Amino acid sequence: MANEFLTNAKKVKNDEFYTQYSDIQKEIEAYLEYNSSAFRGKVVYCNCDDPFESNFFRYFVLNFNKLGLRQLITTSYKPSPVANTQLGLFGDDKTLTKAKGRPKVTANKFIINEVKDIDGDGEFNLKDVAEQLKANKNNEWTPLDGDGDFRSEESINLLKQSDVAVTNPPFSLFREYIKQLVDYDKKFLIIGNMNAITYKEVFPLLRDNKVWLGNNYKVNAGAMFFEIPEKIANLEQVREVKTNESGKKVYITRVQGIRWFTNLDHGRRHEPLQLMTEKEVIKFTTKKPFEKYDNYDAIEVSLVKNIPSDYKGVMGVPVSFLDSYNPDQFEILGSNRGVDQDPNKIYGKGSYLNGKEVYKRLFIKHRKK
Repeated sequence: MANEFLTNAKKVKNDEFYTQYSDIQKEIEAYLEYNSSAFRGKVVYCNCDDPFESNFFRYFVLNFNKLGLRQLITTSYKPSPVANTQLGLFGDDKTLTKAKGRPKVTANKFIINEVKDIDGDGEFNLKDVAEQLKANKNNEWTPLDGDGDFRSEESINLLKQSDVAVTNPPFSLFREYIKQLVDYDKKFLIIGNMNAITYKEVFPLLRDNKVWLGNNYKVNAGAMFFEIPEKIANLEQVREVKTNESGKKVYITRVQGIRWFTNLDHGRRHEPLQLMTEKEVIKFTTKKPFEKYDNYDAIEVSLVKNIPSDYKGVMGVPVSFLDSYNPDQFEILGSNRGVDQDPNKIYGKGSYLNGKEVYKRLFIKHRKK
């Protein structure tokens, strides 16, 4: 049901799925556990995030000093319904004083260079950021010249200044977005749908170990919960309704098959997958030998847990294998989608068992020890 929701959103180009703070926090912490300096001295760019509404901005600005960031840049794609009218996200309902000449509604750019407690309450919070932005001291809040589209020259120039892009890009523009990051050789941590794995812009990167899945796939059984605006909320898909600190209703929906895509290393990526031998799999699980495809010299392994530890040939596995993929243990050879993705023209055709086509598969083999 929720995946239909995403599909419909793609059709109408309605991409207002706001990532929850807790999911961002859990994911970032996994990289810090593996490398405590993962973000230290870095410029982080959240280029699809309204600073007034984005939990990415909220997380990075509240943890600016803890992460050791050099700078945080955040831009909104289109005018915010609360920009220049209230603090909203900043935990205060006071009206911001509009700077002279500032458009009432505009795409915005926030550049954070420093965060500190300036209201004397002994702690740093979003109210402190709001006060600094109002005073325009050390940090910058200005309207963008354009609409904030990540493909605009203005946004690209900001991307060039950054080290790491972290955001939930528009669902309908995921292909273009990840290609841009790769073209500009940027580190990134972004959210996308599992279906993107076989996109021609994405699969070669996964195959060649230039991009991989993030850490938190096990959270909520591979699903994520998103905040969605009331205007697109369908009561059948809404799991929960909350009220935020501004008194605004927030609708929560669960979307299956969502993953983090990244080129930042994390510990789970190097955990070996524990497997049984071929004989053990047949004895305890499948009760029959593995079948070979009609049109590939490879066996069909329909469940990741049934990958035989001692099989030396090629195996076809579900795309969910990438959740457990350890590049030190396995090699990805191709998929059964997109002939143009395989320079050797071996893989990319549909795979068949006894004349029936099998769903999306990745072709893998064990790395030689």
